[in-house]
Amino acid sequence: MASVQKIKLSPSRDIPFNKLVLSQSNVRHGRRAFRSSNSPRASRRVRSCRASTFGPSLMPKGMRPACSKFRRAAGAIAPSNCFVKQKRMAKTQPVPCVVRDRSIAEDDSLAENDERIGLHPLDQFRAFQRLQQSGMSEEEIAARHFVTLGVVKQRLRLASVSNKLHEIYAEDGMTLEQLMAFSVTADHARQEQIWEQVSRSGYDEPYQIRRMLTEETVRASDRRVRFVGLEAYEQAGGGVMRDLFEHDDGGWLQDVVALDRLVTEKLKAEAETIAAEGWKWISVAVDFPYDHTRGL
Repeated sequence: MASVQKIKLSPSRDIPFNKLVLSQSNVRHGRRAFRSSNSPRASRRVRSCRASTFGPSLMPKGMRPACSKFRRAAGAIAPSNCFVKQKRMAKTQPVPCVVRDRSIAEDDSLAENDERIGLHPLDQFRAFQRLQQSGMSEEEIAARHFVTLGVVKQRLRLASVSNKLHEIYAEDGMTLEQLMAFSVTADHARQEQIWEQVSRSGYDEPYQIRRMLTEETVRASDRRVRFVGLEAYEQAGGGVMRDLFEHDDGGWLQDVVALDRLVTEKLKAEAETIAAEGWKWISVAVDFPYDHTRGL
């Protein structure tokens, strides 16, 4: 009979309230949520701070140690502050807490915030990025948050866009579709340069952004790529830009010089093989002038 994996619970401990501080592990950063702050649900939360008794629902939780303080990543501290100010609770009142490491605290914060009030998409992207930086694999993130691996990859890609463009998006100066278009390249300077151009000209449709970001590249469907093979190009160190939000026909090759070198080398090798058959002369080129082969 297969052994059943046991559930391991994190132990709780009593920590004086004045040792608890807010943590940067909280994934919400004050941006516009999908439900407004003056909604009935939000106003009930404010009233609970004034009128309710100190119960388990208001206990801080999800702590992580930081020197002599414990940083709160999930759970309520603001209501407890109200009780301290009203002198209904001592500053040194022991509070039951679960102490966790940073990655788990951020994971809890993401789940807690997303269930309570819809996070701004930018907070979601960055939260997934921090989970990855803490050592979690894309597969683990997907399993923990009940999303597909493709969704995780998309959010991580959006999190890698320039911070300057992130802030513009956070202030509603850019649409999500435009941000998706910028994720085609990892070059932040290029992203910002293109945004300056399209925002001034007004030609800022996502397809226009993609076209400008890829205008100095070569499509993976190009005959040169088919001739040498994408694998050979990547083995030579060439980079490929991929679009995770639109069909990209295999992506775009960034190193055109390296591609042309590989094409020329392979053409010369093919020419030597053909020359061994006894041909009088062989001309090698990627392209020949118009009408070059007339009469042949």
